[in-house]
Amino acid sequence: MWRAMDLTHARRLSVAPMMDWTDRHCRAFHRAFSSQTLLYTEMVTTGAVLHGDRARLIGFDPLEQPVALQLGGSDPHDLAEAARIGEAEGYAEINLNVGCPSDRVQSGRFGACLMREPQLVAACMAAMARAVAVPVTVKCRIGVDDQSTDEGLFSLVGACADAGVQTFIVHARKAWLKGLSPKENRDVPPLDYAVVRRLKAQRPDLSISINGGIADLDQAEGFLTPSDEGPALDGVMLGRAAYHEPALLGQADRRIFGVATADIGPFAAIAAYRPYLASRLEAGVHLSAMTRHMLGTMHGRPGARAFRRILTVEAAQTGAGLEVVDRALDAVREAEARRQAA
Repeated sequence: MWRAMDLTHARRLSVAPMMDWTDRHCRAFHRAFSSQTLLYTEMVTTGAVLHGDRARLIGFDPLEQPVALQLGGSDPHDLAEAARIGEAEGYAEINLNVGCPSDRVQSGRFGACLMREPQLVAACMAAMARAVAVPVTVKCRIGVDDQSTDEGLFSLVGACADAGVQTFIVHARKAWLKGLSPKENRDVPPLDYAVVRRLKAQRPDLSISINGGIADLDQAEGFLTPSDEGPALDGVMLGRAAYHEPALLGQADRRIFGVATADIGPFAAIAAYRPYLASRLEAGVHLSAMTRHMLGTMHGRPGARAFRRILTVEAAQTGAGLEVVDRALDAVREAEARRQAA
């Protein structure tokens, strides 16, 4: 089990839970770039944890640690039981989703719509905290629809803090539940990073991480230091940037965590990922289920297009194996050699 102080360190940088993206294969690949970054599962509903195929839904490889399980739900009893199961599986943290704006999530009375029910969220968190010894945390928005941030974020954090919650990850954009699709809500309304700094200023006793639109480690480092907008935050959570350009995680151990280590480049990370690929192929996992998370790895390099094409087309073929990955890497090497020779 991860010690609380180790997890506090790991929270300096994390990769967001993203549906259909941050599955176990994605997390194993991201771990090849950074040994320190905290990783999150996709959101899993309490019903799925309690009644579904647990090995498929929440199984993970120990090499992914530190890794947190994100739950979706609003029933304190069910969340407590799902948290117990997550702890027994070995997760370092149990997180509650209070930020997803999708219609399906709203109809199940969880996700961002819970921003309107801070006392219910606090009751859920208290039940989870009583059930497990690992940290229980909240990922939320700054509000929903026409809520003010005082009605939304500050009320929710206050209620949950009173229930004993110490750690919050705040997506610095309102969730818009009426009139915008979840895709549109990725860009509208505007991000409000300043309100997250204000929360930290008002609640220095709490661990506050920021999420939403953060594009690179330069921006992440800025949030980890004091600024005119407020104090340093405790952590930064990357979302789409880390997924679409996973190689940026290769600098995280040095730049974010202060580890005296060489950066991990794409070729080294894929070499480190190779034993995982081999073991899962032997277990019957299709190659494309794993290589789909690698498509952005060579972003900006010669041969990146050929790399993506080979992994997209050839990895989908029946019986595809590690030779496909080798061909994709060779395409990059050859393109780089041609550029150097030109």
